[in-house]
Amino acid sequence: MTIITEIEKNKKQVQILNELSKRKVVEHNSLITSIAKMDKTPLKMFELAVSCIDTEEPPKDHTVYLSKEELFAFFKVSDNDKHSRFKEAVEKMQKQAFFKIKEKKEHGFEFENIVPIPYVKWTDYHDEVTMRFSPEIMPYLINLKKNFTQHALSDISELNSKYSIILYRWLSMNYNQYEHYSNKGGRREEQVEEYRNPSISMRELREMTDTVNEYKRFDSLEAWILKKPLEEINAHTSFNVSYDKVKKGRSIDSIVFHITKKRRADDNSYKLEDKTYQEAKAQKEESEKDLVFKAMESKYTKLLIENFLLSPYEMTDTALMAGLQKNVYPLYDELKELRGLNGVKDHLSYVASKKEAYSKRNVAKYLKKAIEQYLPTVKRQDLS
Repeated sequence: MTIITEIEKNKKQVQILNELSKRKVVEHNSLITSIAKMDKTPLKMFELAVSCIDTEEPPKDHTVYLSKEELFAFFKVSDNDKHSRFKEAVEKMQKQAFFKIKEKKEHGFEFENIVPIPYVKWTDYHDEVTMRFSPEIMPYLINLKKNFTQHALSDISELNSKYSIILYRWLSMNYNQYEHYSNKGGRREEQVEEYRNPSISMRELREMTDTVNEYKRFDSLEAWILKKPLEEINAHTSFNVSYDKVKKGRSIDSIVFHITKKRRADDNSYKLEDKTYQEAKAQKEESEKDLVFKAMESKYTKLLIENFLLSPYEMTDTALMAGLQKNVYPLYDELKELRGLNGVKDHLSYVASKKEAYSKRNVAKYLKKAIEQYLPTVKRQDLS
């Protein structure tokens, strides 16, 4: 595959990711607090399928249609084995995955075990994937007038453990209620604050995360169910979350979380009638989109790929591509003015030869530092 073809392919992936970033997942709170008897991949696939549902016009026959490209972009899969991995994930979701739902009724609790997506159809010659929800799961996904939670699909896509996803959904449920009652009233101030600082007993936490018989020692539970998931949530979602342990006697009885929301372009706490914010948001989105497409077209992107300093997978990261276009490529333009395009090629060849220092976690920062260190040397040589 040529570099040009690879770039065109990744342009399409960027467009798909931009579309996915606008999607929301809406679910009944009973589903949020249910036990998800599945690992992270089926759970994320379920969330992606739910994001396709228009709650105002529920899908006919409980069926939604996705594309394989959409699925691969959402899961950030780009290797040659992606089709067999997709098949394996679908089979696991249908054979092993179900929700254990517990709802309080007038005379006690009602329990349901529901396989959420029993039917999936796809072919090896077409991009479309058909997914049909079970009739039993649909009441938890449509006609939601109260006790429901909405969260961003893009937040879920960045979480890489089952426990991170489960905890994020539960935190979203509580914070949504905090925002609702803060704006609409109907609760005392201390009640509203409890939604922003929700408490969960250790028993409820173990039940919700399906760890009643796992991580018997609290330090193990804390590491895998609290610390690592919250690191992911704080790094990749709209929330910053900390927690306190509440003791009863010598044992940890419950956990109190403290949630704050990052101010982001997609923050739903802004009012729709705030035109100044909406205009600023639109300008920011348009500006980033322009930067991404300019980066895709840039000759420097091709040079980075040729020198193995940028991978096709990394090109799907819109923030990275915008960062390269905004902060790195103008410096390459300066070098080009001084030494021509061959000068840029020589610089990148040298950087590639030193890539044991190359940080995969921040490509743009590494490349920016490299050119910033090199440019003054070039300018001094030209003055001498």
